[in-house]
Amino acid sequence: MLLRSLILLATLTAAHAEDWPQWRGPRADGRSTETAFPTHWSKTENVVWRTPLPGSGHASPIIFGGKIFTVTADDTTQDRMLLCLDRTNGKLLWQQTVVKAPLEPTHRENSHASSTPACDGERVFCTFLDGKEVVVAAYDLAGKQLWLKRPGVFSSVHGFSSTPVFFKDKVIVNCDHDGDGYITALARNDGRELWRIDRPNKTRSYCTPLIRSAAGRMQMVLSGSKCIASYDPDTGALLWIVDGPTDQFVASPVYSETTGLFYITGGFPDHHIMAIKPDGTGNVTATHVVWHHRTGAGVSYVPSPIIEGEWFLLTDDRGYAYAFDSTTGEIVWNERFARTHASIVSAASLLYFLDDKGVCRIVKPADKFATIATNDLGENTYASPALSNGQIFLRTDQALYCIGTAKP
Repeated sequence: MLLRSLILLATLTAAHAEDWPQWRGPRADGRSTETAFPTHWSKTENVVWRTPLPGSGHASPIIFGGKIFTVTADDTTQDRMLLCLDRTNGKLLWQQTVVKAPLEPTHRENSHASSTPACDGERVFCTFLDGKEVVVAAYDLAGKQLWLKRPGVFSSVHGFSSTPVFFKDKVIVNCDHDGDGYITALARNDGRELWRIDRPNKTRSYCTPLIRSAAGRMQMVLSGSKCIASYDPDTGALLWIVDGPTDQFVASPVYSETTGLFYITGGFPDHHIMAIKPDGTGNVTATHVVWHHRTGAGVSYVPSPIIEGEWFLLTDDRGYAYAFDSTTGEIVWNERFARTHASIVSAASLLYFLDDKGVCRIVKPADKFATIATNDLGENTYASPALSNGQIFLRTDQALYCIGTAKP
């Protein structure tokens, strides 16, 4: 009887555990449905393992099954590499050079390996810049290259960061840049192009699209290139568009199942937050913006926001955390943290705010601000956390950490 109960418990636990196979997790929104993640750690407490990584990069780790994947760049050899680690002990299982080429110019806060890879369970997809050409490559889980494609050129004084996303049989890459921008959908099995979107306005942006079923149809929504747009991810056809409200964007959008709205934050040179109804057609600038903040305060340019319950939350470029009423846009609270590039993640209704110095503040969303815990690794970090099977994976500028308890 005891053995049967233990087997049942293990089965239920395994069934609830989630992989973190792409940017911002299984639903691309920063949220985990698991409930048992650590809330306290330090450089020595609750650390399962710490593995120094070759090279450097800001790409987040992703997890599928017993493997962890991320990308890195060696500034000395000019290699851009895909890495695979054993999630049990952090051992580097393999590394493959995807691109070897002169390093492109970047913003001082960017890296040469900033695009988070994605894994569909059979293949790992990664993107880099090779001179002026975008490279999209697919590898099997043992590190064998399956295909490599060059869908087009890319030009930006700030460098490259185009993270792949999945839809059905497609891997989709946004290539807004200072030129003829485009979004391309490639077949996951062989890399052939399935559709291409010609983007307007010829302006660099780095937004990773979000794909959701909204207003009775599948929509791929992103900000960038002086607009906010929704496309049919099956065909690339435009569904609706909002003009502006500014030139460039980085943060990914989020969607609330409760309000039925998409939320956009960011912008340069002007700062905006918008909540948009997704049931329009054509240009909906004057009809479908539910609320709109036009101020630098409370606007996140780089870190992606999150929806948790009735709240829309973010960290702005000055280092303040904000909670908004997702329905009205009213500011519920704001609190000074520190400068942040990592995006917010959540689990068990707790929010994990990781700043550039490696300090993670854990917050319970409520009408009033309350910190549950503050944890400091003492190492700088720009990469966003990954959550999987009760463990938190943090990439610093020195190493990859597994936080939590050891798993068999």
